[in-house]
Amino acid sequence: MIIRGRDRGKKCIIVGTVDDSNVLVTGPKELNGVKRGRKNIIHLMPLNETVRIRVNSRDETVLAAIEKSGLKKFMTELVRIEKPR
Repeated sequence: MIIRGRDRGKKCIIVGTVDDSNVLVTGPKELNGVKRGRKNIIHLMPLNETVRIRVNSRDETVLAAIEKSGLKKFMTELVRIEKPR
């Protein structure tokens, strides 16, 4: 789940690694609006749900894996994140 930035509260799938502190993520955009791109790992929070895909899979493959896992509704739900005081 993305906890910082314009996509805060949306869920994403980690598709691959870029370097020690960045990963490649996707929503995919057609499902929940998260574009494929690089995110710093400190902006993400891991969840208990997993989707089995190959590294650097295309968005169509990721979407099919989400549907196969039965997580389509889970991925579209927004999570409200309140800022710390």
